[in-house]
Amino acid sequence: MRPILLKGHERSITYVNYNYDGDLLFTASKDNVPTVWSATTGERIGTYNGHQGAVWDIDCNKFSTHLLTASADATCKMWNVESGEEVQTFKHRGPVRGVAWGEGSQCFATISDPFMDAVAMISIYDCPLDSNPETWSPAPRLEIELPKENAVKATNVVFLNLNEALFVTFDDGSIRLYDVVNGKVLNMITPHTKKIGRVSFNREKTLFITSSVDTTAKLYDVVKLEHLKTYKTDRPVNDAVISPNKEHILLGGGQDAMSVTTTSGKAGKFETKFFHLVYETEFGVVKGHFGPINALAINPDGRSYASGAEDGYIRLHFFDQEYVNMK
Repeated sequence: MRPILLKGHERSITYVNYNYDGDLLFTASKDNVPTVWSATTGERIGTYNGHQGAVWDIDCNKFSTHLLTASADATCKMWNVESGEEVQTFKHRGPVRGVAWGEGSQCFATISDPFMDAVAMISIYDCPLDSNPETWSPAPRLEIELPKENAVKATNVVFLNLNEALFVTFDDGSIRLYDVVNGKVLNMITPHTKKIGRVSFNREKTLFITSSVDTTAKLYDVVKLEHLKTYKTDRPVNDAVISPNKEHILLGGGQDAMSVTTTSGKAGKFETKFFHLVYETEFGVVKGHFGPINALAINPDGRSYASGAEDGYIRLHFFDQEYVNMK
């Protein structure tokens, strides 16, 4: 399995994401230029220029017409995917950590960090794509404040139940479900003892997997928020994804750059691990990066995956026929 090496970012990768059809790959980095690539050839198609800070999160709508980016410059921007033009800028009071489209692409949610006197915030915006962007309100429809005394930061946000609930993960290891009408907490669980870095859902949004600095990834049922499986490693897990057509889990992570004393890729354990979804056993690794893997994404067709790391590279892997034929 020989990867295609994608080099277009000047700093470490923060997030990688395929579009719904699986033909485009979007990447974000600590430089301020989100980039789109061909998911089949690895060719760089274009960039989205306009941010003044690191880009932490990106989300493309199901129709691949509009892209949302969340940045440390305290803005969330919406882009035209095809032309690269900026459609609208939504200003926040602190760095924007995450962004997610709602079902139907008529609204989206953001999470922002506390900054100076501003508290951490969860915001929901309306953006009917069939109307003129100039008519959209720059102010959110709903704002949920995260109290300063708790000092928790949100790390991921996702719409659930056909936009009736907002699923938010936090850096204290907890997950909360919010009502999108009044902002009240509907449910709360604490799967991890340390920060939840990323959360990924299967295509049907019936299962989700959390990845944490506490060296584990955990699989949960979406409806009951019931814990199903735990995948244990010997390193911080930065991202984990569920294969769309096999009972496999992909995990990526590695020792923090500060705690690695050698430049050897082996020493820092910077590889993608493959686990069996049901049996929780590790059955394979893919090496190559020279820094902790910060982001993983698997193509919706299940035949390829992308990994982005602290070394600034994205590696686009296409599975061998032997793996594709595995039962």
